Amino acid sequence: MSEARISPSLLSADPINIVAGAKSMKEAGADMLHLDVMDGSFVPNLTFGPQCASRLHQEGILPLDIHLMVKCLDWAVPAFLPYAEYLTVHVEATDHLHRVLQTIRSAGKKAGVALNPATSPEFLPYVLPLVDMVLVMTVNPGFGGQSFIPEMLPKVRRVKDMVRESGLSVSIEVDGGVTGQNAHLLREAGADILVSGSYLFGSPNAREAINFLRRGTI
Repeated sequence: MSEARISPSLLSADPINIVAGAKSMKEAGADMLHLDVMDGSFVPNLTFGPQCASRLHQEGILPLDIHLMVKCLDWAVPAFLPYAEYLTVHVEATDHLHRVLQTIRSAGKKAGVALNPATSPEFLPYVLPLVDMVLVMTVNPGFGGQSFIPEMLPKVRRVKDMVRESGLSVSIEVDGGVTGQNAHLLREAGADILVSGSYLFGSPNAREAINFLRRGTI
């Protein structure tokens, strides 16, 4: 079983000092930082804006894995694009996914597409050449601290099969309820990147928790 890259979700960091939380995850060995951008419309929560992304980018702590959970991509994509390593959009948020992915790629960034729990992955073959990462949501988006939906494991396997059949280099990320109890199942299913928030920020030893998510050992 291959190791996974770990992307701690800053949704679980102290909102008063998010930079300190980000630095603590770097010191613990994280690979990137997951920034959940919510607009209060696409999902029932309101979180980080472009100024937060800009500050984290300026600090140069770790690459930013920015996840746009917003209804209007026309403003959000250009607003967050300068600060992202990965910029991920939801297929449910646009009628023109192909065009949005082209915009992200043309700016020299890595493009991601996210699927809500009830969203079928069967459209993926039509956009995979423009995708660097597929994000499979393993909870319903909008809030941290939710329980993992086990029915998403077959979906991760299906996406992995699609990527393998395409012959393309596309990462598979999972987000939602990821803990030491299910990380090995997700890695076995084909996940390359694990997003984890409350499990990591609530751990007494974040370095050991990250190592356990990554490879199943401390």
